[in-house]
Amino acid sequence: MPLLEIKNVKVWYPVRGGLFKPKKFVKAVNNISFQIGKGETLGLVGESGCGKSSLGRAIVRLEDIHEGKVVLGGRDITGLKGRQLRESRKDFQMIFQDPYGSLNPKMTIYSALDEVIRIHSVLDKESRMQKIYELMEMVGLNREHINRYPHQFSGGQRQRIGIARALAVNPKLIVADEPVSALDVSVQAQIINLLIKIQKQTDISYLFIAHDLAVVEHISSRIIVMYAGKVMETGTSAEIVKTPRHPYTKALLSAVPTLDPETRKLRILLPGDVPSPVNPPSGCVFHPRCPAAEQKCKNEIPPLENLPGSQRSCACFFQDKPLRQR
Repeated sequence: MPLLEIKNVKVWYPVRGGLFKPKKFVKAVNNISFQIGKGETLGLVGESGCGKSSLGRAIVRLEDIHEGKVVLGGRDITGLKGRQLRESRKDFQMIFQDPYGSLNPKMTIYSALDEVIRIHSVLDKESRMQKIYELMEMVGLNREHINRYPHQFSGGQRQRIGIARALAVNPKLIVADEPVSALDVSVQAQIINLLIKIQKQTDISYLFIAHDLAVVEHISSRIIVMYAGKVMETGTSAEIVKTPRHPYTKALLSAVPTLDPETRKLRILLPGDVPSPVNPPSGCVFHPRCPAAEQKCKNEIPPLENLPGSQRSCACFFQDKPLRQR
């Protein structure tokens, strides 16, 4: 049985309109399903505005789910509220993009970690202190720095503190929402290696959200490519990176920085931006920017179909068509 099951989840936000106008919604996430196994890392990748962060926040119940189910460890957590939701948070935690914004600047690191442990455990003060020391060592920080404040740490160190706080309740799942995008490239590698090391020690599961396929490839066993609230392609990391099928995935891969001048010539530049989630285009949501689009793409929605002889799926009518490079 998978640890996490996402079943036909929709995250829609109501839009204020006129008194007699039909009700509209921002369709941030539109009917997405997937699973994550115990000890597995699933990468979720896409441009800014594609809905991936809204999905991540909905999974940890920081956003309401319009339709669908989130099942964690065989338990439906979609409708949990109040005390039940607070108690269930020990099973799932989130690492945020901005390590400074997610920490209270008026609380020492000791206070921030102790607060979480105190709420979700029955440990006495001495045991909590020992737990905090263990967490600091696990994320590669000096235990003697627990009385410092967030502003006294670098960005990479603050993200390590955010990871320690997420680990404080021994969760089964961590949703990491762009956890390295605000960090220098050298520090990004350190944080990714730390997450991999922690997973080997604890068998924890990750949903790793990012916009950079090169980053996601290194930590994920499987990847979901998302665009305008919908899944475009899924597969193992090796399949997605080596043999992408969807035109959007190919464009994302072509945008990965490289020193090879021949590879740079093959870059696929997409016109325009991600469409408005209030008024998404008809047919395939990607067709206004797709270099392989035909008339059929404007009129029909391509189903997300499994590809023969593999564990991957793709939502495209013309996935084998050569792309026009710009």
